[in-house]
Amino acid sequence: MTESRSPTSRPGSAPAAATVARLPASARKRQALELFAPLPRTYHLVGGLMSFGQDPRWRRALVPAVAPAPDDRVLDVATGTGLVARELVRRSGCRVVGLDQSEEMLARARALTAADPTLADRISYEAGEAERLPYPDGEFDHVTFTYLLRYVDEPAAVLRELARVLKPGGRIASLEFGVPGNPVLRGLWGVYTGVGLPAIGRVFSREWRDVGRFLGPSIEDLYRRFPLDAQRGMWERAGLRDVSVRRMSFGAGVVISGTRDGDPAQH
Repeated sequence: MTESRSPTSRPGSAPAAATVARLPASARKRQALELFAPLPRTYHLVGGLMSFGQDPRWRRALVPAVAPAPDDRVLDVATGTGLVARELVRRSGCRVVGLDQSEEMLARARALTAADPTLADRISYEAGEAERLPYPDGEFDHVTFTYLLRYVDEPAAVLRELARVLKPGGRIASLEFGVPGNPVLRGLWGVYTGVGLPAIGRVFSREWRDVGRFLGPSIEDLYRRFPLDAQRGMWERAGLRDVSVRRMSFGAGVVISGTRDGDPAQH
């Protein structure tokens, strides 16, 4: 596959958005796109119910993990319907670029943001892929991403790409589902993800039932391949320091955050 680059691109930086060719979709990515394409209008409601109201709380916890200033620009990757992007602006007044590979999710994000004039002029949404971001090196003051690494084939490479567009000294934070460490809680978690999630999804639609069936095995697969210690190591090898891991809701949600190596004054 070939790609064309703008003649003004800096060495080592990504090409402009208009010149980036899409990567061939892997089986993992195709499955995610197909699962969630029909769901944007009910995403917040059903996602909140499936997590007993914890998902919105976890997303809000990303904002103090990066703590943007009013003049900062933040890239929110896997923005979905824009919940984190809007919360970033509400809390800090910063500017946000929300990026997602799903046009259906982006359409819903734009509609929800346009409904609030105080947000509409501070958030833009763009289609793109985390594996190859259409931005120059060090373009953003902070980066956030949500439920991303389960859907990519090479999480370590994606982390390096996310760090590439972050300014030295900038903060990056992620949210992912977790697996409780306590054996009793882990057993209850297994029963809920194996039986409860599909049952709740079935109440709403066949599509949500399929998502309910998918989530438990998908989460377990991530932590089987990349336990939290391994994930912390990936962050550090991507050039991120002071990496912290915050478990929430008995370990069912995990926020990881870190700081880009380098002196911001030298950028």
